[in-house]
Amino acid sequence: MAGGIAVAVRGELATRPGRDTVRAVLLRWTLIVVSLAFLASLLLAPLATVFAVAFQRGWQTYLQTFADSDTRDAIRLTLLTAAVVVPLNTLFGLAASWCIAKFEFKGKSFFVTLIDLPLAVSPVISGMLFVLLFGLQGWFGGWLQDHGITIIFALPGIILATMFVTFPYVARELIPLMQQLGNDEEEAAITMGAGAWMTFFRVTLPKVRWGLVYGVILCNARAMGEFGAVSVVSGHIRGLTNTMPLHIEILYNEYNFAGAFAVASLLTLLAVLTLIIKSLLERAGYQRR
Repeated sequence: MAGGIAVAVRGELATRPGRDTVRAVLLRWTLIVVSLAFLASLLLAPLATVFAVAFQRGWQTYLQTFADSDTRDAIRLTLLTAAVVVPLNTLFGLAASWCIAKFEFKGKSFFVTLIDLPLAVSPVISGMLFVLLFGLQGWFGGWLQDHGITIIFALPGIILATMFVTFPYVARELIPLMQQLGNDEEEAAITMGAGAWMTFFRVTLPKVRWGLVYGVILCNARAMGEFGAVSVVSGHIRGLTNTMPLHIEILYNEYNFAGAFAVASLLTLLAVLTLIIKSLLERAGYQRR
């Protein structure tokens, strides 16, 4: 009797790992299939639709869209805005993350909360705040008008609104990274006689360079694709204050679907290119480490 029970137990133990392995494989493939189906329905299908409609009338119609002066101006304004906003937000992100991660001071938690504020506030509300501040009926509108300074419905307003929406990206990428790396190497450099700036450029910055690159790429992608805040402060003036997302909306409202989706395809390609660069940099960072 005891021998039979022992044999049964050994048999159960011998077969259980196999059943567990089969269940694990089935669970893994089920999760993979569900994830792929989710991505196909919410990401790949809309992207395929964008390019399908963009090229529906052929290459000639597609290229004619970019021959339009308003389209070229929208592309130029988008790239100019990103070229101004991204470096400024990079400087702010470096300064804020270094201050928060390396020093203790009163109001530190409140400072971190302020950095996260644009992520929680609707972009439309962000644009309305700038209208309230710098519009003709705003707090500083009269003074700006008297001195011939135009912010709302002009390039400065677009840059300010885009900067406000995108400034958390570099900082939020660097703050946890700097906190995780600690201060040991910086303290060692200071002990050996290095100054604050030398410590930053020779020790801190090389340690966080990959996080800085990721934050810059994400900030650039959001700056080129921002719609809500820019829509409020731009005034939708064709050829002057329309960025690519705003120009897409105008073309779509005019039932120029081929043109709207052509510009949307270019904006999509820029976003995909940004993600490819991010992936290549991540791979290069992993290989070096």
